[in-house]
Amino acid sequence: MTQRKILFFASKSYDENTFRAALKSLNGQDKLHFTFLEMMLVIQKSWKKYMACDTVKIIALRSAGYSGSSVEIAKQYGLHVCRVPSYSPHAVAEHAVALLLSLNRNMHHAFFRTKQHNFSLDGLVGIDLFGKTVGIIGAGIVGMCAIKIFLGFGCKVLAYDIKPNENAAREQGFQYVTIDELLTESDIISLHAPLNDSTYHLINREALNKMKFDAMLINTSRGPLVDAKALVDCLKSGKLRGAALDVYEHEDKYFYKNYSQRIMNDDILARLISMHNTIMTSHQAFLTEEALKTIAESIIQNFLEFFNQLQTDGVKE
Repeated sequence: MTQRKILFFASKSYDENTFRAALKSLNGQDKLHFTFLEMMLVIQKSWKKYMACDTVKIIALRSAGYSGSSVEIAKQYGLHVCRVPSYSPHAVAEHAVALLLSLNRNMHHAFFRTKQHNFSLDGLVGIDLFGKTVGIIGAGIVGMCAIKIFLGFGCKVLAYDIKPNENAAREQGFQYVTIDELLTESDIISLHAPLNDSTYHLINREALNKMKFDAMLINTSRGPLVDAKALVDCLKSGKLRGAALDVYEHEDKYFYKNYSQRIMNDDILARLISMHNTIMTSHQAFLTEEALKTIAESIIQNFLEFFNQLQTDGVKE
């Protein structure tokens, strides 16, 4: 097979290290040549330019979903689009629980206090998770992992999903309910739903008003599931105990970048970060060695199979 050239956009050091190791393990060094670029492939400005090139054959997304990509436009140019169907759902579920534990027990405050030799405990009181009701919105692969973890804490788990798995509910000991029941009965709500037209701003002002007083909201799924402005207003009112977010609906401009020496113009994001009862991470729920390895191997395997098929079909390149 002729060595194929791959442009890798928005590359970080951990991406390059993982992909080079995966290339070696899959014996793909002689078949694929990666050029790692820090620049992003901005769909609105450069997507069509790259697709119009006759030499571009395939676009691979390092994500489980297609949000943000125009698959239909790609098809118009005869391009193949692939993704990573699943990568370490445990990583995302574990991060959701880590965020909850940190938020609930005020770890973010305790960490900085002890760094300053302040060992007081005022303001650090949390609650037992044991016996609390946890609502899981989206009981797919990641949601199921989260359910198992919360059941291990001794929580009562409610779940909402458009395709309920009643067998799993009976076997594991959780219950499917309506979205309204979940919102009104849960002490903790964790989002694990995909982003689509029906889930955009699923947690809006109306949904937040239905939630219990002193509830906690966790989102490690997609930013636009939550109306960020409505969440800020709800937190300001004092209704929620707190929110822990790994995603944000307007994150593209800021996440994965260093803004420590720059002005951040997103007032909603700045307000969320500044609140004492919020924790935010930069879309890192997936970031484990196992997940990165799975992503790299899946994408490389997609490339190898695609180019092998081109060669078999005798397609002109």
